[in-house]
Amino acid sequence: MIVIEFHHLVALAVALIVSFFATPIVRKLAIKVGAVSIPKDSRRVHKRPMPLLGGLAIIAGFLLAVIYTFATRDFNDFIKFIAEPKTIGIIFGSLIIIGLGVYDDIKPLRARIKFPIQLIAAIIVVATGTKITTLSKPFLDTVAMHPSMMYFLGDVLAFAISVFWIVGLTNAINLIDGLDGLAAGVSGIAAISLFIVSVIRGQDDIAIVAATLIGAIAGFLPYNFNPAKIFMGDTGATFLGFILAILSVEGTMKSVTVLSMAIPILVLGLPIFDTMFAIIRRLLHGKPIAQADRGHLHHRLLDMGLSHRMAVAILYVVSAALGLVSIALVDKGLLPSIILIIIIVVFGLGGARNLKEITITPEDENCKCQRTDEEEKDIENENQHEGIQNGEHEGIQNGELNNAQLEAAIGDKENQEKLNEEN
Repeated sequence: MIVIEFHHLVALAVALIVSFFATPIVRKLAIKVGAVSIPKDSRRVHKRPMPLLGGLAIIAGFLLAVIYTFATRDFNDFIKFIAEPKTIGIIFGSLIIIGLGVYDDIKPLRARIKFPIQLIAAIIVVATGTKITTLSKPFLDTVAMHPSMMYFLGDVLAFAISVFWIVGLTNAINLIDGLDGLAAGVSGIAAISLFIVSVIRGQDDIAIVAATLIGAIAGFLPYNFNPAKIFMGDTGATFLGFILAILSVEGTMKSVTVLSMAIPILVLGLPIFDTMFAIIRRLLHGKPIAQADRGHLHHRLLDMGLSHRMAVAILYVVSAALGLVSIALVDKGLLPSIILIIIIVVFGLGGARNLKEITITPEDENCKCQRTDEEEKDIENENQHEGIQNGEHEGIQNGELNNAQLEAAIGDKENQEKLNEEN
């Protein structure tokens, strides 16, 4: 039975409120310091410069809510918790990831520079105690309480697997951050799944942190969903991946129940599988693993003719379905989970053939048939021009975008990117 405590709701609410009201402030800050994403290639879906650093609002909501919730529950325990080596390691590792993300949003860095720094952050976290030490053997009908029912990882193997998991997931969330609201929404769905799993298992501390993460993301999403007003940038994407990785290690992977390793893989299945396919795809084409391309799942959905919002909605549903299966594994067991997977796959494959048609109304289809190709292009250009005018008018009217500051930010960003290319 799932029992949500009052302090879970408080944690979620505090994070949501702080994140929601912090986002407009962060947006102005991003423009001022030149943290702007410029759509200079076909891989980028947005058509006009967009402020970054939105992750700072998520981080602010998350940290304040976590501190408030734990400190008000039992202040003495909170002080002891802060002083633990494991907690200190997580704090220092998170600060490194946040600092790297902020710098990268302002002055873009190459992957060969970012990866070693992410590796250092993960090593600090794992070296201070946050690591995977055992794995339960699959296909057992009982809880793996006896040593014979578990695989004990050696120190070196446990260290390597834990670091690989944290660094991999940190970058996996960043790689799916290609559409408005996608990375934030998928991370929020993963946090919801981890929250439910932790509540079922009675892991209250993990539940509080997961609830806080849900609230922080929910407060940011209204500004990030299509059409976005701000992007979370590397600051937000890498932080979310880093925290979700730690949550899964401290929560689901610490369990001794059946298939404990499968739960976080399912919860975070969308970014994990997308990253795996991206690595395989680039290797097969003889390209560097870190080289960006237009082959991610969200790009493929757009190339199928789906709208921006429909593509995001589909990936939300896929992520939610994987999360549901992970919850079923914990609550119902292996057989009901397999049945649920079969149901989802059957209906998913059946509906996938008609995804494009659901976004087209009969009126649009009739009008499109009656128009020539030249008329279609004229209408498209007119709509784009009208959208730009409306966006400019809205920015001037609300005082949110100072054109002079934005142009200066774009100029600084382009100069920095040219310098990086030369180096």
